[in-house]
Amino acid sequence: MKFRPLHDRVVIRRIEGEDKTKGGIIIPDTVKEKPQEGEVLAVGPGARDESGKLQPLELKAGDRVLFGKWSGSEVKIDGQELLIMKESDVMGVVA
Repeated sequence: MKFRPLHDRVVIRRIEGEDKTKGGIIIPDTVKEKPQEGEVLAVGPGARDESGKLQPLELKAGDRVLFGKWSGSEVKIDGQELLIMKESDVMGVVA
């Protein structure tokens, strides 16, 4: 990928959910919700505090994260559907 986010932004690729329920019912594409879990592909250098000092981000490339349903901006880079959002929009890292 030839994209580097700025400041405290991260680039995330959604991780697609299951096509079946636990009971074995197949979920059609028309009723699937967008997944709220993704993989961090790239992170910016960090935000600056009041004194101008760079505060590095806690997230790193490869982290699996949870984020809000309507968080971020959807973009298409190199044919991939990606999200760009601030680190503060990420709710947590999945261990």
